[in-house]
Amino acid sequence: MRCAYLALGLLLAPALLSHAHAHTTVEVGGYSIEVGWGIEPPVVGYRNAVVFDMAELGGSEGVSTGVKNAFKNLDAAVRFGGASKPLNISADPRPGHYFSDIIPTKTGSYSVRLDGEIDGTAVSVDIPIEDAESTAILDFPPKASGGAEDLGPVRQALSSLQRDVSDLRAGGAGAPGDARGAAYDVAVFGASLGAAGVILAVVAMIKRK
Repeated sequence: MRCAYLALGLLLAPALLSHAHAHTTVEVGGYSIEVGWGIEPPVVGYRNAVVFDMAELGGSEGVSTGVKNAFKNLDAAVRFGGASKPLNISADPRPGHYFSDIIPTKTGSYSVRLDGEIDGTAVSVDIPIEDAESTAILDFPPKASGGAEDLGPVRQALSSLQRDVSDLRAGGAGAPGDARGAAYDVAVFGASLGAAGVILAVVAMIKRK
């Protein structure tokens, strides 16, 4: 049985290490403060949380104790660029663990600012956390870009149609009335069908992307 637990631990270790690596840990006085996102990577528009692990360091390396009521005299705010938002902190059932729900609205770099004190130890620190990503990181299949570059062929087809109509008008200006009118109508109709076919082909190509 002990071998089975050891094997399970070895399998889970990489995942646990990668999760911890995405958080940022700082030491202030005799305290360790770890901050990060509850769900990583954070995605714009999706509910998430800033999570905290507040621990008092022990006398031996690797020994620590979760800090209760860590935010009694400690204020926290999340920052993005020049904007700042105070965080409403909730306590996790585990001692020393806290969280604050938040929905990131822009891609880019975020940080958490802590100001105040923990049991008499002054705290004033800015802690960077993982960048928020666009929804493209979760999209599958990838969405068609639908950008301006896709409209280029359509614009070209319309410009070509306008030139053809102008040429037909210029060429039919010297023909007798009825003959000119019939030939002109047939030519314009044919040019319109050709341009419409090109546009439909381009639209179908864009939809297949």
